[in-house]
Amino acid sequence: MKPGARIQAAAEVLEDIVSRHQPAATALQDWGKRHRFAGSGDRAAIGTLVYDVLRRRLSLGAQMGSSEPRALAIAAAPKALGFSPEDIANLCDGSQHAPAPLSDDERRRLVEGLPSDVAPHVAADIPEWAMPSFARAFGDRALAEGQAMAERAPIDLRANTLKATRDKVLSALAPLGAVSTALAPLGVRVPAPRGPAKSPHVEAEASHGKGWFEVQDEGSQIAAALSGAGPRKQVLDLCAGAGGKTLALAAAMQNSGQIYAYDRDKSQLRPIFERLQRAGVRNAQVLNGGDTAALSALGPRFDIVFVDAPCSGSGTWRRKPDAKWRLKPEALATRQGEQREVLATAAGLVKPGGRLTYATCSILPDENVDQVAWFLNAFGNFSLVPFGEVWRETLGGEPPRSADGSDQALLLTPASHGTDGFFVATFKRVS
Repeated sequence: MKPGARIQAAAEVLEDIVSRHQPAATALQDWGKRHRFAGSGDRAAIGTLVYDVLRRRLSLGAQMGSSEPRALAIAAAPKALGFSPEDIANLCDGSQHAPAPLSDDERRRLVEGLPSDVAPHVAADIPEWAMPSFARAFGDRALAEGQAMAERAPIDLRANTLKATRDKVLSALAPLGAVSTALAPLGVRVPAPRGPAKSPHVEAEASHGKGWFEVQDEGSQIAAALSGAGPRKQVLDLCAGAGGKTLALAAAMQNSGQIYAYDRDKSQLRPIFERLQRAGVRNAQVLNGGDTAALSALGPRFDIVFVDAPCSGSGTWRRKPDAKWRLKPEALATRQGEQREVLATAAGLVKPGGRLTYATCSILPDENVDQVAWFLNAFGNFSLVPFGEVWRETLGGEPPRSADGSDQALLLTPASHGTDGFFVATFKRVS
């Protein structure tokens, strides 16, 4: 397919997303089924363009003076496909499968870029209703943080120390351009591609099949490390999901002690069994999903309870940009209620002197610092441990600065740390 045809195809996929309320992945898959002549390179380029539009939907619309799929696809095409704005304008020539020629106004807007007088939430590509919370977290850095959240994300991996070292993983993935992460001591990063290229399918690598690494964002790796999980400890991963952090915690424990994995949703928990086997984990007990009686029966025995709480997912907007626009205030309120419920459950499972790690893949203070304040008020037998102290204990060296300027809990972000958005707070049970 010619570049112009790729732009037109992306506009068609975006139209399906808007008119049929389809997730981006589904719309792209459906388009591929209807256009089987498109090669893998074409599908990769079209998908790249669609996701780039979704990351910057507001600013692209303001640039073009239109939120129509055609206008958005054209505006995102220079960066997504690796052409100059002038080249993109010339590619839209109305030939077979290409977009219709640009008007003089469209051509001017494409070349000039985003106007300087747009609203802050537009420039930051943040839903308008969420901008006050965003600004509360970052202050005058809100624009930079929002723009970083609208960039492509790298692929981060955690070397599984039960089977390999980071150097071994780096060597195996050297053809993919793998490098060490800046903060996580076991992290490996495959940089985000430029232009129409697609990120490599790292889980197809032989080294993944051997259990040498797991796909896990650097921020998530740091959160697991800050829990302090180690040999001979009793650990509970309370919201285990598919088990990514369970695997990280088990590796830190060197297959000693005991780690329990639980999730209220058994379907979310289902993949954990194959992952535990591949990673060589032998000290994990997986509770039946949703079995609250079995969970309660464990009692306050744990040195560490790790809570990766259900949240808005706002910290992962780089990876799931369509979720940014689907999130509504009512859903955020629901998540806050779920977070308080799981925190209350966790509090009853920590032994005296033990720790509770609260983490979210969110950048919104409603789910982070506000929940910390609620928990400390509701549970007087817990105190907050400043993250710098926890960092020195677990990771060593001087901690990075939290993106929100706090010295109590750690907020990691793409702009400040190169990670996904991730929040970590540590509580100690004092009585």
